[in-house]
Amino acid sequence: MREFTSPPLADLSTHRNATDLLMHRYRTSPEHVAFEVRANGADITAPWRQVTTRQFDSEVRALAKGLIAAGLQPGETMAIMSPTRYEWAVADMAAWFAAAVVVPIYETSAQPQVTAVLSDADVRLAIAGTTAHAALLEQGYARTGTPNLGIWTMDARPGADLQALVELGTDVPDGDVEERRLLPDQESVATIVYTSGTTADPKGALITHGNFVGQILNVGAAYTSVVREGGNTIIFLPMAHVLARGLQLICLANGMRIAHLADPREVVPALGALKPTFLVVVPRVLQKIQASAAAAAAQKHLGRVWALAQRTAVEWGRFAEAHDADPGVRAPLGLRARRAVFDRVFYARLRALVGGRLDYLLSGAGALDTELSLFFRGLGLPVIEGYGLTETTAPLTGNLPGSIHSGSVGVPMPGTTVRISDQGEVLASGVGVFAGYRRVSDNDEAFVDGFFRTGDLGELDSHGRLTLKGRIKDVIVTAGGKTVTPAIWEGYVEGDPLVAHAIMVGEGKPYLGGLVLLDPESVTAWAEREGIADLSGLKIPDDGGAVRIEDARLLSVVGKAVSAANARLARSEQVRKFVLLLADLNEAHGNVTPTMKLKRTVFAERARHFVDHLYTDSRSQA
Repeated sequence: MREFTSPPLADLSTHRNATDLLMHRYRTSPEHVAFEVRANGADITAPWRQVTTRQFDSEVRALAKGLIAAGLQPGETMAIMSPTRYEWAVADMAAWFAAAVVVPIYETSAQPQVTAVLSDADVRLAIAGTTAHAALLEQGYARTGTPNLGIWTMDARPGADLQALVELGTDVPDGDVEERRLLPDQESVATIVYTSGTTADPKGALITHGNFVGQILNVGAAYTSVVREGGNTIIFLPMAHVLARGLQLICLANGMRIAHLADPREVVPALGALKPTFLVVVPRVLQKIQASAAAAAAQKHLGRVWALAQRTAVEWGRFAEAHDADPGVRAPLGLRARRAVFDRVFYARLRALVGGRLDYLLSGAGALDTELSLFFRGLGLPVIEGYGLTETTAPLTGNLPGSIHSGSVGVPMPGTTVRISDQGEVLASGVGVFAGYRRVSDNDEAFVDGFFRTGDLGELDSHGRLTLKGRIKDVIVTAGGKTVTPAIWEGYVEGDPLVAHAIMVGEGKPYLGGLVLLDPESVTAWAEREGIADLSGLKIPDDGGAVRIEDARLLSVVGKAVSAANARLARSEQVRKFVLLLADLNEAHGNVTPTMKLKRTVFAERARHFVDHLYTDSRSQA
């Protein structure tokens, strides 16, 4: 199949702009608890403050008055640079109430990145999370010389924090705010989001109010069993990411409580305290949950039992998917018996670990291994895998409740068409596709026949489900003329908990090679489980570089993952040699994006000497 369209499920004419997503909810359920807010410095298990839709609306309007009083004009840009927190939500919506355009800046951004965004987006006013973020913004303004209306912080800062900004707007009439709120229509730009730049320099994507309205209403209609009244979630993705903001809006519009966490390491205790019904995660989180369960079983000398329990969960996941397609299918008696036993021994405890109320998990931002997806389905924690980009206002495709197909990223979202070009590229058009890039020159090759070019390779099956095959720019052509897509091998290897990233190399070479980057946290946990206290050479370089690891024990363990990946591919697509590396994956040094995706081109250049060794050094693993 070369093209598939999912018809729209919502009437967008009922909303003038994205602020109506809040207003419609306010009119029907003003006293509903919309947010749970953790007090500053409070323990994660302490009671969280509850904020109703009415209270949120009041806070938004008060801050919007401050923005107006500060001189922010309709259509002007306002930056937000902060960790994920409740005040992010208030500032984001307040900017729209003031008819401004929001420019998110990742809170981990380095000074040159901050300066570049302030300059390119012509940011007039900025809101920072902390005084450290404010300092970065101040330096950015100083370097660009851009006139501005000030920098205000979410943390307390006398005379220059959000409270001071609210006080500044005390005399602004309510009618002025409502007049401003209604100025933008669906064609108006709501936000300029800078792409993470894994293969190129960041570009400012112009996302309209209509993009948000279209996505929120259509996705909400398609996922009524997930995004539901009385449900709740925890957002720990960076709020600068369009997926986090889209998730927040869809929950706000549909009556789900939202809690924010700045530190992902606090997620596990927060799950127990807040008991979410829905959670957005990256595949790495799921890998670590599975690995932790295996480690706990091994410590109790139940390793073999756990291995059988894991296989049983995968089998049950396959049955569950078959049952989705044909409700008449029944599980074999032996499988039902094993599943019942392991549910009492293992599965129920894992469900309790994540709060005990999760209906679904949503996985994105990276490929999800098929067996890992089936494993969680077998536990009773179905994983909905989806796919999207900044330019598609997050979700472009997604599996649907009752129709999850592991290994695919699902069907196009309602109101969306996905087309596969003759070259195999995924093309998209529909309600979520952005208006274009801020710099006109960036649009020259971004669209074809009205469709956005994603840069990803993919295939559509007879049901319209999309399977991704890697990035166009990452394709390798060996010296023998064989064209190989690295993402498949890389995804298999990255399924091992010890591996943070895998990179296939071999352009113009006689055979394929691999760079395998270790996950330091997982390696430490593995060493403790194995009783290994003498690992050497595991000091992470702090200069953006990498070091080669030649510990025989680690090479053996990771070598098994490489061999297993090779076994799933044709001989011409297998990696013959690899090197094991420990790298500086700090965003400040430029190896990863703010969402922790590896910048392949940047890292491959820095690791060129390791690549050369693959073809000259006999020590490289075969």
